[in-house]
Amino acid sequence: MDVRAESPQVGEGQKVDAPRWRVAADPETVERDLSRLVLTLVELIRQLVERQCVRRMEQGDLTDEQIETLGVTLMRLEGAMADLRERFGFAPEDLNLDLGPLGTLLPTQ
Repeated sequence: MDVRAESPQVGEGQKVDAPRWRVAADPETVERDLSRLVLTLVELIRQLVERQCVRRMEQGDLTDEQIETLGVTLMRLEGAMADLRERFGFAPEDLNLDLGPLGTLLPTQ
């Protein structure tokens, strides 16, 4: 799926509008692109949850049992994400969307 900004055609004396976004959906790649987008969002949420768990642990809000449970759960989730990336043929860096001047969506390790 290719998303592009197109400038509208403007005649002499006409006002220039903001670019219009168009989606060029290639039937051959749309499923792969959609899979990549979904996995990227899941990875972003996984990383946010992991950071929140680390913050809570560092603040002392969790018992030793809760820390152990969260650790095991996060390791399993990371393993499941690795399996999904492998199934769809993505490397970890393939899930990191480039947001242009804002940088990348996911932090680089």
